[in-house]
Amino acid sequence: MKQILTLTGLLAAASLSQPAQAHAFLDHAVPAVGSTVVTAPSQVVMFFTQDLEPAFTGATIADANGQPIATAAAAVNPQNKAELVLNLPKLAAGHYKISWHALSVDTHRTEGSFGFDIQP
Repeated sequence: MKQILTLTGLLAAASLSQPAQAHAFLDHAVPAVGSTVVTAPSQVVMFFTQDLEPAFTGATIADANGQPIATAAAAVNPQNKAELVLNLPKLAAGHYKISWHALSVDTHRTEGSFGFDIQP
């Protein structure tokens, strides 16, 4: 009886587990997450762990007070679909926050944010 219960428990546990599902997570960015740069970047480039669906992926930038900064829409690089580019206007010294949302080609949504500082 003990063996049947043990076997039943193992089978139940195995049936509840699901295969790992991949998502497009931010791998790294330029400027680097949490970095301080001495010159204002002209763009932020974000590198993800999976290819992105361009129509459902984007990013915005805000200043230290949380005020959005106007930019053109972020775009997925057509030559590297795991790369999202946000072109920036001329930025003054200060702290900036990038917020991003992504839909990977496997249809999973992710989102996040990171900051960087400009200190000449």
